[in-house]
Amino acid sequence: MGETGTSTGGWRRAGWAGAAIGVLAAGAAAGVAVERLTVGRSVRQKARLALDSTGPYGTLRGTPGRALADDGTVLVYETEEPEGTAPDAPTVVFCHGFCLTQDSWHFQRAALRGRVRAVYWDQRSHGRSARGASQAGPDGVPVTIDRLGRDLRAVIDAAAPRGPLVLVGHSMGGMTIMALAGLHPELVRERVVGVALVGTSAGELDDVSYGLPPGGVRAVRRVLPGVLRALGAQAELVERGRRATADLFTGLVKKYSFASKDVDPAVVRFAERMIESTPVDVVAEFYPAFAEHEKRAALAGFRTLPGLALAGDQDLVTPVSHTEAIAAELPDAELVVVPGAGHLVMLERPGEVDAALWRLLVRAGAAAAGEGPASG
Repeated sequence: MGETGTSTGGWRRAGWAGAAIGVLAAGAAAGVAVERLTVGRSVRQKARLALDSTGPYGTLRGTPGRALADDGTVLVYETEEPEGTAPDAPTVVFCHGFCLTQDSWHFQRAALRGRVRAVYWDQRSHGRSARGASQAGPDGVPVTIDRLGRDLRAVIDAAAPRGPLVLVGHSMGGMTIMALAGLHPELVRERVVGVALVGTSAGELDDVSYGLPPGGVRAVRRVLPGVLRALGAQAELVERGRRATADLFTGLVKKYSFASKDVDPAVVRFAERMIESTPVDVVAEFYPAFAEHEKRAALAGFRTLPGLALAGDQDLVTPVSHTEAIAAELPDAELVVVPGAGHLVMLERPGEVDAALWRLLVRAGAAAAGEGPASG
């Protein structure tokens, strides 16, 4: 009985640990309340399977390519290129956020296909890119945002070695772009003609409350780094626990990713699949980078360029105040605040994001006016 009780307790701890990782994977912290679900678990499971088999999201594919990071990590990218595009035509490079993949740009990819040359890539340890060479294993070295900036440079060198660039980044992807600007100001000066920073931050992420009361935030910040290190060393057990708490995980993903109640369930499930595909040890490796992220000075490299600073006004992960602070540093940036939208604004309100992005591309000389997607 003692052994059985220990095993049961271990599973419970693993389950709740998995749930906590689910919160973090959505970009938040542990300790939120979730409304009771009234539909039977078996029905919900069948619904998830049905959405997995029929959902159209994340199915768009381009010409595959591989870039090699300076530490040997293989980074997977895809290129969308309209027929007859000149070799030196502008290229729009999309950088996704934490625990997501290049497919998080599904709607923008659909809107821009056949209109502009674009590159979509998976950040290291995400999607189809390889685990970071220095990060693999339970004792992996934490990733830095500068590391991601160097990765972006490798992708640009491989996928878009010449011609003007427009850089688009969501959340961690926006931070990656800022790191690139800090590390390679000459590249920005010589080739970047526009930048879009979506639901991201230039720093001071320790001030974010994630919608939690002050006491809860302080407690989470105090214990979470150590908890993540411990869980990262027991990744297999935690992953099983996370699967066992799938219903809770789904509620947390929706709370921290979307703000409106009318989001297509297939879109919610699409986001959930991306997030749950990120192993817990990858979450543990990346987490310290956000507390250390401070790139306000790097924004100076974009001050003279057409820009876009966009966020949902209900974003709990990178609050709209962080986007407003970015816009204040970029005199030629359009500030777009999407009402009633959360952190995954490009999936929740794609029409408004597509329209704002197209306005940027026109201002940057990377697209022709009147040929883009209609305003959403």
